Parts: sequence; structure tokens; C-alpha cells
Amino acid sequence: MLAIVGIMATGCQSCKSENKQEVNAEDSLKVSELVVENTISADRQYMYNNYGNDYRWYETCILLKDYMDEECDGTIEGISNIFQYISDIDSTSFDVHVVLSAYGNGKHVYEVKEGFWVGDSPMNDEAIKLTFKQAFDRLMQSNFPKPHSRHCVLRKEVGPVDAQPQYIFGNTKAQLYVDATSGDVTDQNPAFKGFGKPLGEWP
Repeated sequence: MLAIVGIMATGCQSCKSENKQEVNAEDSLKVSELVVENTISADRQYMYNNYGNDYRWYETCILLKDYMDEECDGTIEGISNIFQYISDIDSTSFDVHVVLSAYGNGKHVYEVKEGFWVGDSPMNDEAIKLTFKQAFDRLMQSNFPKPHSRHCVLRKEVGPVDAQPQYIFGNTKAQLYVDATSGDVTDQNPAFKGFGKPLGEWP
């Protein structure tokens, strides 16, 4: 299940694992019934309870059961939520930790890593109005060719344009963006609108 994090979490390649904790499903939520918004809500409550209000929510990664350009009804196979918090703050230093929360195969695991998360702006206070299901429906109703991928990530990418959070469906070869506030669908990255491709994506 953590493979989905490995694909999406390119900003944390240097993170050092501190611990991994499997959570009792009955103490968390029914992981056999994966609903994106329920996992986000549960994990944000977990972060608040364990690390206080000064945490950052950076990404939610969704792994679909089927490829979007084939017979795909939006069934979810796995979800990962990514957070960051700071600890041991004093006048000269502090420690930064990334928390990975992964759901799949009837299990829920938290893993804490040392390191910074880069490439995204926090979404704690963003007006995310579309659920994943609504974003998926907008995607499938659009006239854009669907990418051969099972992946989606909800993120507010850092770029020259201050774009709203996007549900990004696809892979490194093809992406479709669904605005998490307006529901607009495009094949152009709103965070780099008018600036071409982000660094690292040039041919």
C-alpha cells in the first residue's frame, strides 16, 4: 500500500523512517469501506490529537482499482494522506517530521519520517468543495482522453500561479486536473498556466 506514497511522494525521497504503527481499524474507521473524505477527517483529527494544531496537510493520494481509460467506476483500492509537523523547537533549532497515513487491504498504517515535504502548499484552510467522487465524475464526463493510470492526488502544487487545490488524475506522461473548488477540468497544470511545464517535466 505504501507504494502509492512512493509514486506520489517525490518530495520526500531523503526522509528517514522513524517508526511505523498499524492502527486497529475499530479504533480508526472501517478501512474496508474507503471514502477519501472520511480518511482525511480521521487523519486530521489524529494529527491534532497527537501533534497539536500546528500541522500541515499536504497531499491525499488515491489508488483506483481499475485504469481510467478502461472500465473504471471509481472504486478505490488505497488511500494515503501526507502531513508534516515540527517538534523540539528551541531558540536555535527544530525537528521536522512527515507523517504518512496509508489505507488499503483492510489495514491502516501510520509511518513517521524525518525530513521536509516540498513542492506543495498546505491545504489546511483551503476551500475544497468537491468530494473525490464528484471530481471523478467530472473527469469521466469530460471530453479529454483519459490517462492510462490508476492514480489521483489531491494537492496544491507550488508554482508561479497561485492555483486552487487540484485533483490530479494520471501519471508522468499524461494528467488531467479537476479544480477542487470550482470543478473545472483541464489538461493544463493550473499552477503553471502560461509558463509551460514545471521543472523536471521537460522532455
